[in-house]
Amino acid sequence: MEKARQEHGHDQNCCRHEHGGTADPVIRDPVCGMTVDPEAGKPTVEHDGHTYHFCSESCRGKFMKEPEKYLTATDPVCGMSVDRVTAKHFTRHEGQGFYFCSAGCRQKFEANPKKYLAGQPAPEPMPKGTQYTCPMHPEIIRDRPGSCPICGMALEPMGVPTGEEGPNPELIDFTRRLWVSAFLAAPLFVIAMAPMIGLPFRDWIGEGLAVWVELALATPVVLWAALPFFHRGYESIVNRSPNMWTLISLGVGAAYLYSVVATFFPYIFPHSFRGHGSAVPVYFEAAAVIVALVFLGQVLELRARERTGSAIRALLDLAPKIARRIAEDGTECDVPLEEVKAGDHLRVRPGDAVPVDGVVVEGRSSVDESMITGEPVPVEKTKGDALTGGTLNKNGSLVMRAEKVGAETVLSQIVEMVAKAQRSRAPIQGLADRVSFYFVPTVVLVAIVAFVVWVLFGPSPSMTFAIVSAVSVLIIACPCALGLATPMSIMTATGRGAQAGVLIKDAEALERFAKVDTLIVDKTGTLTEGRPKLMDVIVKGDISENELLSLAASLEQGSEHPLAEAIVEGARERGVKVEKSEDFDAVTGKGVTGKVFGRDVALGNAAMMEELGLDLGQLNSDADRVREEGKTAMFVAVDGRLAGIVAVADPIKQTSAQAIRSLRESGLKIIMATGDSERTARAVAAKLGIDEVRADVLPEDKKNLVDALRAKGAKIAMAGDGVNDAPALAAADVGIAMGTGADVAVESAGITLVKGDLTGIVRARVLAQATIRNIKQNLFFAFVYNALGVPVAAGVLYPVLGMLLSPMLAAAAMSLSSVSVIGNALRLRTLKL
Repeated sequence: MEKARQEHGHDQNCCRHEHGGTADPVIRDPVCGMTVDPEAGKPTVEHDGHTYHFCSESCRGKFMKEPEKYLTATDPVCGMSVDRVTAKHFTRHEGQGFYFCSAGCRQKFEANPKKYLAGQPAPEPMPKGTQYTCPMHPEIIRDRPGSCPICGMALEPMGVPTGEEGPNPELIDFTRRLWVSAFLAAPLFVIAMAPMIGLPFRDWIGEGLAVWVELALATPVVLWAALPFFHRGYESIVNRSPNMWTLISLGVGAAYLYSVVATFFPYIFPHSFRGHGSAVPVYFEAAAVIVALVFLGQVLELRARERTGSAIRALLDLAPKIARRIAEDGTECDVPLEEVKAGDHLRVRPGDAVPVDGVVVEGRSSVDESMITGEPVPVEKTKGDALTGGTLNKNGSLVMRAEKVGAETVLSQIVEMVAKAQRSRAPIQGLADRVSFYFVPTVVLVAIVAFVVWVLFGPSPSMTFAIVSAVSVLIIACPCALGLATPMSIMTATGRGAQAGVLIKDAEALERFAKVDTLIVDKTGTLTEGRPKLMDVIVKGDISENELLSLAASLEQGSEHPLAEAIVEGARERGVKVEKSEDFDAVTGKGVTGKVFGRDVALGNAAMMEELGLDLGQLNSDADRVREEGKTAMFVAVDGRLAGIVAVADPIKQTSAQAIRSLRESGLKIIMATGDSERTARAVAAKLGIDEVRADVLPEDKKNLVDALRAKGAKIAMAGDGVNDAPALAAADVGIAMGTGADVAVESAGITLVKGDLTGIVRARVLAQATIRNIKQNLFFAFVYNALGVPVAAGVLYPVLGMLLSPMLAAAAMSLSSVSVIGNALRLRTLKL
């Protein structure tokens, strides 16, 4: 009986539900509603004497901010209060979770959700940045703008940029300070360096006046323009988090204070301080030029950081600002996008962007979905087809019904995911953080040692050489390049991925995916279309294919089975006439019988034919051949005689074969794990060149497979799209969800493919490997730069080459290192996926 049921297309997994049919107590994540295994080592929180379990750190963070909000929910059917953690009955509708007191309430809701949602407030608009965080340290969150207490970088608005925030205030301020610094530092540099290049400026105005002119030019630069540097340097000391601003403020401050004292009180300095002409040398030009160069580097960096958000802004710009709404009386008017509500009818004219997510109710057109899916070929849309907000209507007029608006649209969710991913931290960044933590104190120590060594053993004037070397060490060693190496690459890569339909939940998933060596894929909906189609019609005797198909389809019209739908749809696609049947009867596990055009027709498996006393003969061999190709064969008998076979299969996606080849070439071992039969699974695997097949697996078997492979040392990525894939997606090193699949699968995954297509995994793999390679390049450059720059600044080359690095050159080199790291990261924007 079970075998017969499988032959007719019943998959054991398709009738399993996420939340029902178990006597075990349910424990849910109170934020998202997902069931959580308390033994799985997931995040927990103690609140009011109770332990709450969460599927992710994100949900845990939301709960900690507003715990009371997530303890109970209201049953939308009966209005009862339901404990969110232990609720046995739960469902999702349009991206929102709903809790119920009983199975009856849930069934009523699922039958007519709009009835019970009427009168509820409209979905919230897209969130705007009301809190501020540090790009390099996302764990820092503040309610107002300011500086990061760890690295001193200006905090940026969290959430999704709306495009209405205006220019970056820090960029405006720093640009103004850069122009003032450069305007004053240029003549100061000329006056100070004139003797070295043969210009007689100092002779014209006199040595004494030249020093006072340098003081006048340098003071506004140091005491006004450089004020943000000193403020951040002070905060770094107070917060015991030494960073690049610690070194810059110490270096600039030391050079300026020394020069001021030398200007006002030259007589207090011993003879060893004096240079040519018995004058005490000053370094006003070093302090001012250093400030100007640091501002130059900061402005270039801020502009580059703005460009990393261009992917988000490009996605936001896809959604139009207005929509053309059709009133009940048929009149049309343009309204702001914020006023569109679910249920509204909207007209989308040729060349217009689709305003929100919805369904076509009238018209026909092709829609360019490339900016959402990464696929360049327009998709035909007719009545009943889904439309995604932000996609571009090409050549026909459409009337659509709005279904998801505001923050519920696919575009809004993509933007939110990208914004969160850009602020996340990759594990590799921990290396840079650990180095930076010890690096600054070490640099200060090196500067002190260099100063002492030059004072004790340096040539005359030794004190001058000592100050120059100490200041140069402090300036050149600024670890800004080290700190920017990882976040700049992550920010750029996640934006690039979003443009190609690859959504990265966090930086850790990106890093892990680059190291994966084994990919487990589900069959249905991942490798295949996920919807059965009529493939073959084999006839016996003098009956024609169209006549046999007409009889089979007419009979199957009375069945609700997915394979029956495939036969009926296939007949209509071929232009075959489909009529109503009489005396329809479904025989459990065998097939269906009835009368069509007055003829007795039976359709089913071998067991049904044997029950009717029919000998399969040659048709049995034909059925075996069809099954070897991964198809389901159903016999058709007409008026007590075998008439032929209709074969149905879930067709393989056109892109699957090439995607599997590309993934194997990238070094991945491919394993297919499916609840389908062994024969069907092996037929699909043979066509695609898949390495290993696991068939007839239950959801828990997929998770156990992941656990077993990980125990052997494999790095696992799991790709799937169904509720039954969620446990394995969560257990894998990286879960990859098809965006066309269930919400719970998307929530369990680290990477989501907007288009449910394996080519997205190829793009994700290329992106992940390129990003980690880019980060390693940045870190290598930053490490090598500091390893070479600090000794040179300290003066190790002076005994050999007679050369001592100027603080100005040290500042230029420091700024150049940061700009180089940023430029390398921005190369990811043009990565071909």
